Formats: sequence, C-alpha cells, structure tokens
Amino acid sequence: MSAITPAQRLQRSVLLAPAAIAKAASTQVKRPEEVWMLRQSKRVRASYVREVLDQGGHERLAQIWILRQAREVRESYIREVLESGDHGLG
Repeated sequence: MSAITPAQRLQRSVLLAPAAIAKAASTQVKRPEEVWMLRQSKRVRASYVREVLDQGGHERLAQIWILRQAREVRESYIREVLESGDHGLG
C-alpha cells in the first residue's frame, strides 16, 4: 500500500472531524459532491473514509458505496448533487 499524501491525510481528517468542522469546511469547497459529503453525518462520512478512501479511493468504490447507503442518503445525493446545477441533463 502506498504512503498517504498530505492532501489525502487532510481530506481524511476533515471527513472524520466533528460535524461543526465538516460543515465549516463545506463552505470552502466548490464541487457539489464535496459540499454534500461534508454536510453528511459523521457516521456517513466515516463510512466513506473506511469503504472508499482507505481502500484506494477509486471511483468504482465510491459508486458502490453510494448505492449501498440508506435510501435517505441516496436521495439526498440525487437531490443535492445530481439534480443541482447544470450536469448536462437538459
């Protein structure tokens, strides 16, 4: 397994931080999926770290992870990320 870069260490730390810190960090990112993730509960964020980032962070792992989430998490992702803004759906 390769060493964790400083950027990956920071990403992991913010995702595992208390809700107030993650929420504050959400105001500093631009991509809807980053904002969405930082506004999730610590349980959801920790699950993402464990199941995606700690396993290599590949896009396929992220896709599997979101599909395995509870309905309310999946629905919020659809609403806040996929249906927000212009994503080439029109």
